[in-house]
Amino acid sequence: MLKPEDVHYLEVQRLHLQTKLDASKTQEERNRLGQFATPPALAIEILERASMLLEGDRKQIHFLDPAFGTGAFYSALLKVFPTASIQAHGYDIDTHYGNPAQRLWRDTPLILTLGDFTQATPPQTEAERVNLLICNPPYVRHHHLPPVEKIQLQTRVQHMINIHLSGLTGLYGYFLLLGHAWLREGGLAGWLIPAEFMDVNYGVQLKHYLTTQVRLIEIQRFDTSISQFEDALVSSALVWFRKEHPSPHQEVSLRSGGTVSKPEIIKNVALSQLKPTIKWAALFTASHRSNPASSQRAPKIKLIDLFTIKRGIATGANRFFILTPEKISRYEIPHKFLQPILPSPRYIPSDEIEADQIGNPKLARRLFLLVCDQPEDRIRDRWPMLWAYLETGIQQGIHKRYLCRHRSPWYAQEHRPSAPFLFPYMGRRNANGDLPFRFILNHSKATAPNVYLMLYPKPTLAKAIQQHSALLESIWRGLNSISDEILLKQGRVYGGGLHKLEPCELANTSAERLAAYLPESVVNAPQQLPLFT
Repeated sequence: MLKPEDVHYLEVQRLHLQTKLDASKTQEERNRLGQFATPPALAIEILERASMLLEGDRKQIHFLDPAFGTGAFYSALLKVFPTASIQAHGYDIDTHYGNPAQRLWRDTPLILTLGDFTQATPPQTEAERVNLLICNPPYVRHHHLPPVEKIQLQTRVQHMINIHLSGLTGLYGYFLLLGHAWLREGGLAGWLIPAEFMDVNYGVQLKHYLTTQVRLIEIQRFDTSISQFEDALVSSALVWFRKEHPSPHQEVSLRSGGTVSKPEIIKNVALSQLKPTIKWAALFTASHRSNPASSQRAPKIKLIDLFTIKRGIATGANRFFILTPEKISRYEIPHKFLQPILPSPRYIPSDEIEADQIGNPKLARRLFLLVCDQPEDRIRDRWPMLWAYLETGIQQGIHKRYLCRHRSPWYAQEHRPSAPFLFPYMGRRNANGDLPFRFILNHSKATAPNVYLMLYPKPTLAKAIQQHSALLESIWRGLNSISDEILLKQGRVYGGGLHKLEPCELANTSAERLAAYLPESVVNAPQQLPLFT
């Protein structure tokens, strides 16, 4: 049996090992593989919370960590539970961490398998299954999963628990659902996963699982301004459930802020309030006494009823395709191939962009987008200096980048005309605590890069603006009357306090406050088709 001083010594060794192994990989590589080690203090708090939630099932611990790493949770397990009561299993696909971890824990009650948990065969009997599963699964985004592997994972989950996960789901979602087959009936699971699943469309299937196939106990949503991982920009949630049928009358504890042992806010909500199709993050802050039906009432009018909302242009290489006047002069780029484009929101001091006589924005930072779809041989013959500039892009390998190689020709840009209203869709609170969200009135002919969302009035609204130009400013004031609270409910937040709204989220935002600034003929008009696609 391990003594407390033995466990302490092993943890000191583990921390040294973790630092050494992390340092031998690049930050980019660990980000791609989703390898973010659990801080030791957090691991201990999680195991202490597990000890409380296990209730009478503490005498014999059969433990599993499907993404073991160097063993932060296992080390915490040895501190919290008597080692004589522990059987432990772990999986890790990366031998870079797995081999040293096997050597470190070889004299403890652990079986560590070096292999892919998502491909492992689950236990076939209840006796072999575990009663405690704790995991910080790899945070690998869907675009880093090879298509063949993604299809295999989807098929495996579908076969095991009859849930088809969206192709946008990160690897952590597959880990969580595949872990179901490893838990014995009544077993406890604690998953430290990105909080994004509560608010994104591809999280619906995970929320369906948590509300219909297991007994969801509690969710701890950590302070979004503080990431639980020093080297990852991700807001975390700790999800606890038991493998047993949910009760229709049960309550779920929603905890936010603070620490695992001392959350700042604790709310109990009925399971019926946690509908998979709504955003759960809002429930952590909404009044517990509010009427669930009224709090989830769909607005009568949304921004999507008035605007077509598009993301700004993704050039594929901003430094190459977005030009300064100096670069334009140096390469004698013809004006016919240039379109004014707005700089980053931080270079726009006012919420209103004025234009000069030819439609260029009156800004200190003047930029232009290279817009040309002429064939290469024609450019080479008629505009040799422009061709010389394109050759510099070829030398830099820009023509081989993802977006560029899927365009013909590679330097062509998508059509994205200027929009009268712009919305910088992500950012952090400033020093005064103000949110980054603002609606900008654009009088210029400048298009916008993809750090903006562009709002194009739909036909009925566009016609009203054409007839009454003063309506533009009224709409602008109405857009800015939409409260931060309404925008936050639609959007999402990441670690470090990064707030973000995608086009579909902004489109579904209530426009009821804006409606007060609009003619009744616009508000009561049926939804129109977009001006362009």
